[in-house]
Amino acid sequence: MRRAVALRLAAGGAAAFAGAGVVLALQVPNAFAADNLSIGAGADGSSKAGGTSYGNVIDGNTGTYWAPSGSTGSVSVKWSSATTVSSAVIKESPGGGSIGAWRVLNHDSGAVLASGSGSPGNVSFSSTSLKKVTFEITSASSAPRIAEFETYAGGSSNPTSGPTAGPTTSPTKSPTPGPSNGSGTPTGQWPTSAGSVSVSGVISVSGTFDGGMKTYCCAGDGSGSESQDPIFKLANGATLKNVILGSPAGDGVHCEGTCTLQNVWWNDVGEDAATFKDTSGGTSYVIGGGARSAGDKIFQHNGKGTVKITGFYAKTGGKLYRACGNCSSSYQRHVIVDNVLLDGVGMVAGINSNWGDTATLTRITTSTGKTVCGKYQGVPKGSEPTYLGEGWNDANCKVTRSDVTYR
Repeated sequence: MRRAVALRLAAGGAAAFAGAGVVLALQVPNAFAADNLSIGAGADGSSKAGGTSYGNVIDGNTGTYWAPSGSTGSVSVKWSSATTVSSAVIKESPGGGSIGAWRVLNHDSGAVLASGSGSPGNVSFSSTSLKKVTFEITSASSAPRIAEFETYAGGSSNPTSGPTAGPTTSPTKSPTPGPSNGSGTPTGQWPTSAGSVSVSGVISVSGTFDGGMKTYCCAGDGSGSESQDPIFKLANGATLKNVILGSPAGDGVHCEGTCTLQNVWWNDVGEDAATFKDTSGGTSYVIGGGARSAGDKIFQHNGKGTVKITGFYAKTGGKLYRACGNCSSSYQRHVIVDNVLLDGVGMVAGINSNWGDTATLTRITTSTGKTVCGKYQGVPKGSEPTYLGEGWNDANCKVTRSDVTYR
């Protein structure tokens, strides 16, 4: 078993760890707090449930939340002077109702900037100068819980500095994250590393870890064998962003609860790129980034709740997403995939129809002849799931042929 190394990161702060003669010091930039325009802004709304606060959506803490007093309502972020905004990230807290429909409004003019159904996650719209932006829930099963209402001038932040650790190499040029950082349609462009970080143990993250587009390596033996350690282990509500995982990467990233993976890249997927273990029924987010050379699954969903994948690029692999079909606990799982580019990936999403899993798939570009939504018969641990075939526009596979482009 590899030695675990714990990090607790805060914007503008520093963390250090040591063990077995190895010292790793991290200097954490304040870029994330600066890029999220909601930090330091004001907040108000239409109503709030007892024990919740409007300010909870702008505090940078996914452990707190706002909820309306009923099943619908709105919460706003406001500034004292006009601020240019072109995207938002809505993070939900577990335990609330499921959002049916929503809108993002320019509160100054009343114009609808964006709208949709289901969990909103990453929302992009035309660049707009305003003093107040509103997230409005127009239908829901019961009062949803909104942990964070993040706002950005661009699709995502791209810091110019980041953690350094151990032996590093200087970049030959600035990082090139490309459109697959979550701000637009992925093109297949791979980012340039800003340096290397030698990893000697599992890096445990609470809060936000901004890797500054450095490559973190290595773990495991490069195979797809089970029980390899991850490079990163994320606590509930943690965010991992602007990171490249080198090869071998072991079992990639483990999310112990809900998490956000933003602009994370896997040079060579080992066992899995990321495993989602949350058992509270919350939503985890994959925003931008990419992965290549996966022997089987890229994203493995062992817990329950929802995984939302947007703006992602994958080259070669068995499945972009797989809901576990034979884990020790049989949960109902959901995946939302939007605006992804897949090259040589055998299946977009594999789900267990007998457990009520769903896959909502839109704006999918994939290779000709590949499966879009595969349905399985989930089974107890120790048995192998049975493949039932591909589904289209049904109770489990919420995708139409017009949602898919083959190339």
